[in-house]
Amino acid sequence: MTDTNAIIRRLGALFVESLHIEVPSTDTDLIETGILDSLQLVELLVQLEQRFGFIIKIDEIDLDDLRTLAGIARLVAARTAGAASQMAQVFSLEVRHGAVDEQGNQAQLRPRGAEPWTGRVETNRVSAIASPRDSVPDEPPLPSRSVR
Repeated sequence: MTDTNAIIRRLGALFVESLHIEVPSTDTDLIETGILDSLQLVELLVQLEQRFGFIIKIDEIDLDDLRTLAGIARLVAARTAGAASQMAQVFSLEVRHGAVDEQGNQAQLRPRGAEPWTGRVETNRVSAIASPRDSVPDEPPLPSRSVR
C-alpha cells in the first residue's frame, strides 16, 4: 500500500477510533500543538504496528516522522513497501527451498524426532519422570553465626 491518500484516510480513522483525536489537517504539527502527548504517541506507535503490520524499533524512531499525518503516512508507505518486498523475498526463498509450493501452501513439517508414520515425538523418559531437584547435588549447609 503506497497510496499516500489512502494511508492518510486510514490514519485519520486510527486517530479517531484509537486515540479519540480529530486531526485538523494533514500538515498540523501534532506534537508542537499538544494534540499528541507522550502516552498517545506510544499508543500511536502500537496502533501503527498492529494496523499496518510492521515493527518500529526504538532506535529507528524519528519524531519528525510522527509530527504530521502526512509525515506518518510517508513513514507507513515506506515501511509497508519495504515489508512487502521483504515478504516477497521470503516467499521466493521458501518456494525455492520447498517450504511452500507455488500456491503458497505450506509443506507439512514434522518435529525433530517424530516418527514418520505416526507423528509421535520421542522423549527422554528419564528427564520426563525425574524432577529438577534430582539433578542438583546436595550442598553443605551455610555456617550459622550468632549475633551479639
